[in-house]
Amino acid sequence: MELEEKPKYGEPKKYDPNFKGPIQNRGCTDIVCCILFIIAILGYIAVGILAWSQGDPRKVIYPTDSQGQFCGQAGTPLANKPLLFYFNIMKCASPMVLLEFQCPTTQMCVEKCPETFMTLVKAYSNKKDFDHYKTFCKEGVSDTMGIPKILSLGLCPAMLIPSKPFTRRCFPALGKTGGVVTVGNNSHFDDGRGNMRDAKDLVDGVKNATVVIEARQAVMKIFEDYTQSWYWILIGLVIAMLTSLLFIVLLRFLAGIMVWVMVVMVILVIGYGIFHCYMEYAALKGEAGANVTFQELGFQTDFTIYLQIRQTWLAFMIILAIVEVIIILLLIFLRKRILIAIALIKEASRAIGHVMSSLFYPLFTFLLLAMVIAYWAVTAVFLSTSNEPIYKVFNETECDHSRKTCEPANYSTSAEKVQCPDSECLFAFYGGETAYHKYLIGLQFYNVFLFFWCANFVTALGQMTLAGAFASYYWAVVKPDDMPAFPVFSSLGRSLRYHTGTLAFGSLILSIIQIIRVFLEYLDHKLKGAQNKFTKFLLCCMKCCFWCLEKCIKFINRNAYIMVAIYGKNFCSSAKDAFLLLMRNMIRVAILDKVTDFLLFLGKLLIVGLVGIFAFFFFSGRVKAFENTAPNLHYYWVPILTVAVGSYLIAHGFFSVYAMCVDTLFLCFLEDLERNDGSPERPYLMPESLRKVLNKKNKAEPAE
Repeated sequence: MELEEKPKYGEPKKYDPNFKGPIQNRGCTDIVCCILFIIAILGYIAVGILAWSQGDPRKVIYPTDSQGQFCGQAGTPLANKPLLFYFNIMKCASPMVLLEFQCPTTQMCVEKCPETFMTLVKAYSNKKDFDHYKTFCKEGVSDTMGIPKILSLGLCPAMLIPSKPFTRRCFPALGKTGGVVTVGNNSHFDDGRGNMRDAKDLVDGVKNATVVIEARQAVMKIFEDYTQSWYWILIGLVIAMLTSLLFIVLLRFLAGIMVWVMVVMVILVIGYGIFHCYMEYAALKGEAGANVTFQELGFQTDFTIYLQIRQTWLAFMIILAIVEVIIILLLIFLRKRILIAIALIKEASRAIGHVMSSLFYPLFTFLLLAMVIAYWAVTAVFLSTSNEPIYKVFNETECDHSRKTCEPANYSTSAEKVQCPDSECLFAFYGGETAYHKYLIGLQFYNVFLFFWCANFVTALGQMTLAGAFASYYWAVVKPDDMPAFPVFSSLGRSLRYHTGTLAFGSLILSIIQIIRVFLEYLDHKLKGAQNKFTKFLLCCMKCCFWCLEKCIKFINRNAYIMVAIYGKNFCSSAKDAFLLLMRNMIRVAILDKVTDFLLFLGKLLIVGLVGIFAFFFFSGRVKAFENTAPNLHYYWVPILTVAVGSYLIAHGFFSVYAMCVDTLFLCFLEDLERNDGSPERPYLMPESLRKVLNKKNKAEPAE
């Protein structure tokens, strides 16, 4: 007897007269993973407590002098000295050295940075000047010591250079006049030893100093722009939120019309963008310097310069034109599937209308994610600041003990000081040799891993909660009578009570992949410059593969959580059932579900486009009605980009509920087609609008 061949993608769902939606009588799933997750959380709390007991955030907040004391810390003798001053800034190899506290010169806390040129020789001859000069010297300097002794003991710098505070450190006030590097408006300075030197020597001593200054100026201008426009940015984000809510409400009652209006509006908005870019491109024709290329211009911290060249607007125009063509072609080829997608969106609108609290659930998810991010950030700061101060030997001449660890308390009488008389024992950085410090990198890794795990767990909880609420709507024979009184709260309770282990299991798999991706990025960064072409190619392939794997796991997890919310099975069984169900309906999944996602993406794009255009005309002052209202800004693109990004995140928050609703209804819809056949005994539960589009009919219904 020939055995019957099993279906390739599993048996279709059988009709079950007792199935009424999400199963209420269910048991706990993936208990082992639940226990593992609880242990990991307890360990995470222990790491946090350990970090908080050992760490000292003051090491990040306050700069540290050569004695390891914090500048500007309240309640200490240095409370009124918040800035760090370097005796000889030219000994620093680069600005990054200043930020890492490893510059081989004496560093001390001062009340303010030097404002004028002054040498020790010149100041010593005038009591008033020397009294001022001594504020930048170590304690114990007197008028009777003599210049040679002061310099030999390293009590004072040989000169003072006009400086400005940057990250609480005194940095030379470099500038450019007529293409010549200047410091304090002078192109030359006395180095304190009778030698006149060019100001550009400071640039040589502090590499990339001009770039740092330009970056500092750009950052300060951006900060000023935010202080001037923050309330207008908030207004823009409120408008984005109200617009998103309006779209959700309109989709509830006018889903079909709104989808086509949305499509047409997106095409028009992008079309206007192309037209505006062309007008700007044409207006710059013949303007001086407008034909400069990006390669000739190079990197500029003042981004408004790029808007003054034609190539920028040409690039914008080409990008928008490509996006426009792609959208139009997709709409032409998918026009029939769009009708089914509209029916799904209509049903999603009805579902959300019956489960209105689902629109506010993203706020709960956002609150939990904010707590996870805050805990990770605070723990990371405390871990990174739990090292002890390390002191090293610094000297100007050759010395066998150079860069070796030393003790500042008794260094003046040590053998190292005898062998190297001009050496000093200065604070270098924070580190340690204890068992705790040896495993510090492991604790940081654990902190990052648990951050990914907890963040993915919170996201998964939101997906399962919404899936359970919307599934209870779909499978209700009489809506809303057969639905729970509070669908979202009921689903949230089921998810936490029975499926914490399943949520932990799915999020653990995703977190492992994400931490591998982080490690690959870290490895690529460490091997930069030292890797050959094969290694570079291999790393690139691995990063690409794990990126694709992460996307696949997210898709599988999302659908597995929907099946768990409905049937209450464990993660592996639910993932298998969801995968087989989707594979049995591969064409519908590949086209219909993705078309719906595409339409929802167009909705987000439209909100960002509308709010972005409004922000552009307001902040750029292109409309006369807003000229007196708009704030005066250095870079008007700063609030525009902020509003655009914020609008997208707000729209994504609202539309993510729609996306989850559509995905849940889509899986229920596929199961409905397998479970039922439209007969009076097994009627379809899908709405009439969806049955018409699919040419399905309940046989109890009269023929048209």
